Amino acid sequence: MTCLKRLLPALIVLALLAGISGCGIKLQYQGEPGGAASPSAGAGVSTPPSADASASPEDDGGASPSPSVPPSPENLVPYNGVVEHLFFHPVVAYPELAFDGDSQQKGIDEYMVTVSEYDKMLQSMYDKNYVIVDWNDVWSEQTDVAGNGRMVKNTLMIPAGKKPLILSYDDVCYYDYMRQNGFTYKLVIKDGALWSYGLDPKGSAVYSQDLDAITILDKFVKQHPDFSLNGAKGCLCLTGYQGILGYRTMTDVNNKTPQAEAARQKEIEAVKPIIAMLRATGWYFGSHSWGHINLSTVSLAAVQRDTERWFDEVGSLIGPTKLMIYPFGARPDGGDVTKTGPIFKYLQSKGFRVFASVGIDAFSKIKPDIDAVINDRMHADGDTLRGQRDRYLKFYDAKLVFDTARPNYGVSWDK
Repeated sequence: MTCLKRLLPALIVLALLAGISGCGIKLQYQGEPGGAASPSAGAGVSTPPSADASASPEDDGGASPSPSVPPSPENLVPYNGVVEHLFFHPVVAYPELAFDGDSQQKGIDEYMVTVSEYDKMLQSMYDKNYVIVDWNDVWSEQTDVAGNGRMVKNTLMIPAGKKPLILSYDDVCYYDYMRQNGFTYKLVIKDGALWSYGLDPKGSAVYSQDLDAITILDKFVKQHPDFSLNGAKGCLCLTGYQGILGYRTMTDVNNKTPQAEAARQKEIEAVKPIIAMLRATGWYFGSHSWGHINLSTVSLAAVQRDTERWFDEVGSLIGPTKLMIYPFGARPDGGDVTKTGPIFKYLQSKGFRVFASVGIDAFSKIKPDIDAVINDRMHADGDTLRGQRDRYLKFYDAKLVFDTARPNYGVSWDK
């Protein structure tokens, strides 16, 4: 059944790309502070480039090595241990723009990894016999004899000798500040595959599969299919205040002109085939709230407004998800590990069943009093590269992956 679930989206991807029926978007809760500026007409809308639109780094004419072979069903064994979970933010494509001494440098250094580091991390995790699994396959919801739902941990069937790994990616929206600081701008479709689009440090347009976390993993799994169980990739954790996936699909409460709405609708239509392609190739989605709000400090009313807007502007495009990823890793209600307060209950009532924070290991616990499970994810970023080498050695060695293009802020392991 799991294999069929993976295959069906791929079989219908052409139909999805041909056109996805629009979902009704209710323009409620438009009074929140921090509404993003409306894009100008046509801004950010991608036309898939022609094959010769630009040279890409991977087109070197060299022969590709022979790909690895995916596991056959008879080689799968049951796994009941810890499922590791590692998350990333968008990766730095151009360190010279990210680490140029401006006000964004320190935050980027703390929360992101560079393309060079990401490449080495993936190779290390593959070499250490990890296999990517779909977060949705780790947990399922069952109904007891009384008719009550209850989350249960599934027994994964994985290749002998492998260790399961969930990957997730926060803030895959390509915010405005990222466009000025060395990141790619958006995802596009070229030659039937996902590519990134952006500008290099000289301001020239670049289409590539080597500069973005999503396209890099796509290429790596294509070359090493045994790095993925049934084609699974990762969870893309989306806010909505500056749109999704590089497309400015959000409403602007400060600009309600017909021109602004026409531009937004153009962005919505442009992102639909990107969503379809992602789903068909093993990617899936989770909520990161609409406004990247801190669930440990805001009121229930604020969470309700934010969540309704997320469903209106993001959920309406990506489809249902049971995955809720806390912004800032902040648990609601003073900590959902020991308490189930009104915010948690509200989010659970909206269909979320798996709730994720950030921690020092891949912690998980089924809530005893409500149909939900809580998780912690480990964070691959500059902070842990500089100061937590030992904790992450099971994935990669910071000494071996650390990018010397980073600022000279020091590391704990340089002794």
